Amino acid sequence: MTEPIPHSFRLNHRPSLVGPFPGAIGLIACGGITEHHLEAYRRLGYPVLHLCDIELAKAEKRRVEYCPGAATTTDYRAVLDDPRITIVDVATHPDIRPQIVAEALRAGKHVLSQKPFVEDLAIGESLVKLAHDCGLHLAVNQNARWAPHYSYARNAVHHGLLGHLNSIRFQLHWDHTWTRGTPFEEIHHLLLYDFAIHWFDLIVALMPDRPWRSVHASIASTKEQNMRPPLLAQVTVQFDDAQASLCLNGDSKYLPLNDTYLSGHLGSLYSTGPDYSDQALFVATSEGRFQIPLTGGWFPDGFGGAMTELANSILENREPDHSARNNLKSLALCFAARQSADEKRVVEAP
Repeated sequence: MTEPIPHSFRLNHRPSLVGPFPGAIGLIACGGITEHHLEAYRRLGYPVLHLCDIELAKAEKRRVEYCPGAATTTDYRAVLDDPRITIVDVATHPDIRPQIVAEALRAGKHVLSQKPFVEDLAIGESLVKLAHDCGLHLAVNQNARWAPHYSYARNAVHHGLLGHLNSIRFQLHWDHTWTRGTPFEEIHHLLLYDFAIHWFDLIVALMPDRPWRSVHASIASTKEQNMRPPLLAQVTVQFDDAQASLCLNGDSKYLPLNDTYLSGHLGSLYSTGPDYSDQALFVATSEGRFQIPLTGGWFPDGFGGAMTELANSILENREPDHSARNNLKSLALCFAARQSADEKRVVEAP
């Protein structure tokens, strides 16, 4: 007989709306990742009424697949001018995103920005100020926070189940060579910036009131890889009384592994699986060791969680958990790791 899970371990990892969805969504850019955005919104019943892409065929394809009643356009300003739209999901590449985010805020729309939020912290700070001045919500689609195992982990830390967290370890081995020949191959620090921003953001989310003190990162290319960006990276983040580490191998074609280990003075959490959507999660405290049942997966549930949290923040008139202001902390850590790898030294917190 399976031992029942203690009540203190029964933490929700599936966010839900606190009221009716506040208006409707407009999506700007309909690239590959947006199938997960739209699938999540469809499952949750969130209305998507306008789609935009510079290639109209892409917007039309998404409309047919996910939201047949939506309008389509090649001009993002048409989405901003649509009075039905209250939330704009901006899924463009980061180089043109700040201008669109700023125009959306000036048009009176709440914004969910794709990650990484910005390429320059000063620009991010200006967008945070603009959102504040406009009285609007600006969030970043750091959807890993709502992947089932990470969502549970964050709640476990928030509710004190593990006590004072003293170490975080992420270990990922997977095949990232799918990016060869795509625009992603041109990204400086493909792993540490475009990919690892999720895990830098998780470190910040798991240590919400504990500033990091220093970061040390290193990168390397495998002997066999035939693409430009290094596919190996390691990062250590030092806090006053804790440490976080991240081990990345994007050239693992066989037996992929995705591990997370959190250790606190009252308990530990371990999640493992072949990828971030297939995870077995265990928690151990003085009450015993238990496997936590999880439902859903990062794709698309993490995307639904990001939109749900933004909608709830609007309904409750509060800052969203994944606000742009909060995300600047994640980006500062990410940028410091890139600097550390480039300069081959430990980088102190500003």
